Amino acid sequence: MIEVKKIQTQEDLQKAFAIRKEVFVQEQNVPASEEYDQYEAESKHFLAFYEGIPCGTARWRFTEKGVKLERFAVLIPYRAKKVGKAILEKILEDVQKNSQSAENMIYLHAQVQVVGFYEKFGFEKFGEMFQECKIWHYAMKLKK
Repeated sequence: MIEVKKIQTQEDLQKAFAIRKEVFVQEQNVPASEEYDQYEAESKHFLAFYEGIPCGTARWRFTEKGVKLERFAVLIPYRAKKVGKAILEKILEDVQKNSQSAENMIYLHAQVQVVGFYEKFGFEKFGEMFQECKIWHYAMKLKK
């Protein structure tokens, strides 16, 4: 029912960008100039399908702090269907296969309303709440 795959084609990347545009730019009023950045080419992108329909996306990349998971977006009709869970599981699996060092911190910036979701997967908040694109977030890292 849910399939998550690492993006290999420009066509699938455009589908992921369309999902991000709908969720972040249209729904959450994030400026497009903030949503798409200089890290697109170096990031590992994923696309989720629910019964064959593209409905979710996320990416991960190496940073100076470790491995950052980011740009998690699921279209509204698919949010209660465990699509986010499937994406996060697939990304964590890929990070563990491709990260050269077990010492790398795996972290993300979670919007306040989804902190509980990430906590279920072993992430914990660190630092103070902060704003990105006028949306409140917490930095979270995966417990070792």
